Amino acid sequence: MKRICTICVRAGSKGVKNKNIRDLSGKPLIAYSILQAKHSNLFEYVAVSSDSEELLQISKQWGADYLVKRPMEMATDNAPKLPAIQHCVQEVEKLAGQVFDVMVDIDATSPLRTVADIEGAVQLLENAWVSNVITGAPARRSPYFNLVELNKDGFVRESKCLEKPIVRRQDSPKCYDMNASIYVWKREAFFQSKIIIVEDTMLYEMPEERSIDIDSELDFEMVKFLMSKQISCG
Repeated sequence: MKRICTICVRAGSKGVKNKNIRDLSGKPLIAYSILQAKHSNLFEYVAVSSDSEELLQISKQWGADYLVKRPMEMATDNAPKLPAIQHCVQEVEKLAGQVFDVMVDIDATSPLRTVADIEGAVQLLENAWVSNVITGAPARRSPYFNLVELNKDGFVRESKCLEKPIVRRQDSPKCYDMNASIYVWKREAFFQSKIIIVEDTMLYEMPEERSIDIDSELDFEMVKFLMSKQISCG
């Protein structure tokens, strides 16, 4: 089984300026994802895709095998991520002269994931051989119980209603927050898909404390704090 890991990052960031190369406990943020992928020993190659030459060069310093310059039309604020991942894999396949059976994308803004999380998500896909696997953490709010939305008249309604009302959160169907940390695809589904979630998508569960996606200064400080706790306890 030949596998590739991609890490797709952009230069621009509105919530945290230059977050992908910002120092986090002694390393640039993107380094954590590169090192996790390399230490898993799961992949033929680890490739970084970016519109930024600086990001690509830093990625090379931390061990990325292939550097892929992302087309500008795939690097705008409104551009979906899946085409950028597909482009990265296609470019590496051309350069390496081989094709991959399993594609894994890990998000550079989720440094608290572990190597075991990557291994677990890949194992789930390969054991079940479904189209793809995503990762998520148990949701803190349930759309069946305590998550509400406003209707067209501006009145509050539960987001999802069942025929029999839920009186305890514990009785509601299990719901998860997508944490955007790890995506795994089998080859056929990867190149045919235009959306992430399809009929046979499965979920690999991660705990909340490893599911923070850095999108704000508060997220950055929370991750730094949790990393310091890990170091002090380890």
